[in-house]
Parts: sequence; C-alpha cells; structure tokens
Amino acid sequence: MTVHIHPSVDSGVKKGSGSFAGGTLVCKCKDRPVKVGVKGDVAHNHACGCTKCWKPDGATFSVVAVVPRDNVTVLENGDKLHIVDASATIQRHACRVCGTHMYGRIENKDHPFYGLDFIHPELFEETGSAAPGFAAFVSSVIESGVDPGEMDGIRARLKELGLEPYDCLSPGLMDAIAAHVAKSKKRRPDRSRLIRHGVPDAARHEVPLRRSGERSHQAEAIRISFRMASLHMI
Repeated sequence: MTVHIHPSVDSGVKKGSGSFAGGTLVCKCKDRPVKVGVKGDVAHNHACGCTKCWKPDGATFSVVAVVPRDNVTVLENGDKLHIVDASATIQRHACRVCGTHMYGRIENKDHPFYGLDFIHPELFEETGSAAPGFAAFVSSVIESGVDPGEMDGIRARLKELGLEPYDCLSPGLMDAIAAHVAKSKKRRPDRSRLIRHGVPDAARHEVPLRRSGERSHQAEAIRISFRMASLHMI
C-alpha cells in the first residue's frame, strides 16, 4: 500500500537552497488570491499530524514551519482573511473563500513560541526554503481518520524520507520549551549537562528528571507539550 504523507514530500524531501531570502505565500483562490510576504528563510520546518493545521487535499500531514512574526506582512487581499478559531492559542488566519491557512500567530506573550508565526512553506511562489526535518504529533493522524493499523507503515515512510517521527515535538523544540519554563520560574538551568541538538544557548540544557518535592523543568515541558498536543496548539 502506498503511504501518502504530503504532496511536497511524497516524491522525496527537496533540500533547501541555504540562501532563501524569503518570498510570497499565495492562497488557492483563482480570483483575488491572498498574498503574504515573508522575509528570510523558515525554521523548524516539519510534517505535523495534528487536526488543526491546514492540509491540502490528499495529505495525511501538514507541512509547517516558523518565521519571526515581524517578518510577515499581508500584501494583497487581506480583507479575505479571518481567524479560524479565536479561542485557539495559535490564531490561524485563513482565506474565507478557499480555506487556506496563510499564517498562525500567537498573541499570548507568555507562550514559549510567542514571536514566531506558523506558515505553510508549500504556499511560497518561490522555491528554496529550508526543507522539513522531522514529523511531530504523528499519532494524532488517527484522530483524522487514519486506521491505527497503518501507523507502522506511516512511521516507516517518515523515517525513509528522513523525517524522524515524534509524538510530541522534536528534542530541540522540547529543550526550548523547557528553557522557557526555567526562565519563567527564574531558576538557573543546570549547565553541566548540555543537550546535543544545536538549539540556541538559552535553550541548550537538560535538568534532572527528579527533584525533591517538585517537577523538573523537563517534566514540566513534557506536560506542556502533551497539553498542546491534546488541544492541537501546534
């Protein structure tokens, strides 16, 4: 049985140019398409299995990445945009006509990913943006109707494509969440045990899983991630 992940990766993951300077995201409308400008390359590009992210027809996963919110500008036909779910942590701005999600924005300044907008790189008119590097919330595709018996094949295909499957976020992003939790609690991270994933210095730390009478930052990060998964916040 052929396993379809997403049209942009089903034939293989295309490497980014390494020099992508940004471009224009365009919705699927033939008449007056919404256009959103993005400066610079994307980061943390990945396949996402949650039920909230926009997926094109025939896709089991979405492909989503982040960019600094200050680098995102609505260029044309912004009057067609609306927020899909005003109660969601990520305010997904979508075209009212074709339904395409143009960007997702977090307004809660206390959120670990505040300052980053979520976009779908496949919507770029230009080519060369950074390629997907992992798959997140893989088990959530079952909530979209995938037979649980297909999951072994899906995970195998993701690995074949070089998209390591996770049922929360990637280790680097989990580290970033833990760093945010540590900072919010004004605790000094344990610098003696550095994580190996190459995230910024502020996020590269690991703390013991058990401390007397309290949860560790890492355990708290995992709790936050599972809550985000259950509410489809990512």
